[in-house]
Amino acid sequence: MMPQSSAVFAATVSFFLSLHGALAESAPEGKPWSNGDLIPITCLNRTIDTGEHITDSHGNLQYIPFPTCAETNTPLALLYSQSKTQNCTINLTDPLFHLLEFYIHNDAPLTCRIPSLPSSISTKDLSGQDKAGVMGSESVAYTPLVMALSGTLQLSHLHVANELNLLIHTSTDPPTTTSTKDTPPKSKAAKGKIDSASAYSISPTTRNTKIIIGDNLTLTFHIRWYPSSFLPLTSSHHGFWSTLSYCIFAAGASAAICIAYFRGVELPRRLKFHGRDAMNGGLPKYNGYGYFPGGGASPGVGNGYGGYGFPGTGKRD
Repeated sequence: MMPQSSAVFAATVSFFLSLHGALAESAPEGKPWSNGDLIPITCLNRTIDTGEHITDSHGNLQYIPFPTCAETNTPLALLYSQSKTQNCTINLTDPLFHLLEFYIHNDAPLTCRIPSLPSSISTKDLSGQDKAGVMGSESVAYTPLVMALSGTLQLSHLHVANELNLLIHTSTDPPTTTSTKDTPPKSKAAKGKIDSASAYSISPTTRNTKIIIGDNLTLTFHIRWYPSSFLPLTSSHHGFWSTLSYCIFAAGASAAICIAYFRGVELPRRLKFHGRDAMNGGLPKYNGYGYFPGGGASPGVGNGYGGYGFPGTGKRD
């Protein structure tokens, strides 16, 4: 009886384990981001001596919150789907100043990450202690955010290009439709998720600031959100067909305006003057000189010197 009971117990345990695995696979990823949600930024913890990354007791990469911003008195964070310019002023302590030297000299990148979904946020996630050596899960729960800082190293100070473009791409799962024979199809709303992100300094030769240990460094982030995995096409350059269409439209509009003006204004005016001249037959002339008032035939012979005089009086007896 004991072997049979053990077999039944093993089969039951195996069934529940399989059921748990199936439910885990079919469980939803979590709720999507909503407009205005606060997204924390954590960065890879490094040593100030060599710039090497620091791991926890389990050998996992350790992430710490971004330095505290003076504007909010909290670490740098993003607002989901809100494109704007955001400042973050940090105090350059001695360790942070030496880390900036590594970042600017490209000895070690400023490697950060943001949660792909709100369900990725937890205290253990921020410290990296819940990875248990499985690095594959990190790439699913978080989106890498590498900040490429530019600048110049000097013996006594640094020049940092402190204005950065920060681009975040979001993706949406395509909506799914479920239906049965007795029920109409129901559409399931798409979910928003952070797909990729990157930050880089702009105009490093003209927009930079000089800093030393103990200074305050203001980082200006020009944040832009894009609802797809690709950057939108620029509208400053027109293709051949669009330019040709524009030229044809402009020529047609100009021709229509000219035709409307000629038929509505110029042609009626010309017909009016032409009709007046045809009906009056012009003004009568006398011997090729001057006009008689009122038109018609000559009332008499001119009176004056040499046959040239004033009309209408004739010769008196």
